[in-house]
Amino acid sequence: MQRPRSSPPNHALKNRRRLGKYRIRRRVGAGAFATVYEAYDTIEGISVALKIPHPDQVEKESLNLIHKEVRLTARLDHDNILALRSAMMIDGHFVIATPLGEQTLTDRLHYRLGPKTALSYTEQLLDALAYAHEQRVIHCDIKPDNVILFPENHVRLADFGIAKVSLRTRTIVGSGQGTVGYIAPEQAMGKPSFRSDVFSMGLLIYRMFAGVLPEWPFDWPLPGAERLRRTVSQDFIAFLRRSIEVRERKRFRDGVQMQRAFEKVAPRALRSTTRGRRTSP
Repeated sequence: MQRPRSSPPNHALKNRRRLGKYRIRRRVGAGAFATVYEAYDTIEGISVALKIPHPDQVEKESLNLIHKEVRLTARLDHDNILALRSAMMIDGHFVIATPLGEQTLTDRLHYRLGPKTALSYTEQLLDALAYAHEQRVIHCDIKPDNVILFPENHVRLADFGIAKVSLRTRTIVGSGQGTVGYIAPEQAMGKPSFRSDVFSMGLLIYRMFAGVLPEWPFDWPLPGAERLRRTVSQDFIAFLRRSIEVRERKRFRDGVQMQRAFEKVAPRALRSTTRGRRTSP
């Protein structure tokens, strides 16, 4: 779920419109590929998020790809991956229904994130990534917009599979796809891999702890390094450095190896002054 960031597109659906069993409540965000709405499921009696690709994005080729990726995503059953409730054509719209979160990590990062909370988010996201990579699924677009927050600091990684389709609408350096700012160098050249997800996740974690997103060419010390040093251990910094290594082969090979490395440094990741100090959640 996202806050509105742009004026409603011409094809935005009006509040209270019915789409099958869903009644639109409000538009909560829009991107190049789709618009997201909060809606009410009149059968189950619950609120849901509806992601509806823009009509000009749902060509025959794209729709076939969406169907393929939806089937792929549907088999990902993990507590930290946003589940698909349904995906179907309704009144000429391809409607993807998911649980409704409170906000995205992008929204949450508008104000300072406490180190303990950031560490909890990191643990949950790496659990999700390791599981997906064990299922041989690459996300290709890990970023704060695709991290959905739920009550009690529960986070879920969203848009597995669907990200591959939406990325077809973007043009960036080289022939690759991804979100500028979080994309791995090899992915920018059209060669994504499990290590590309590691890179993107590493940047996202760095952003949570350092407060800023570093930019190419990622030369250390990076922006926010001083805050990072005051907050986390040298071992945790070494973990981050390996995650966002520009040279692909020097990174963790996948989310599984990245998660195992995190588990080793996590118990002592936060500096003692941070562990003993009250911080904002």
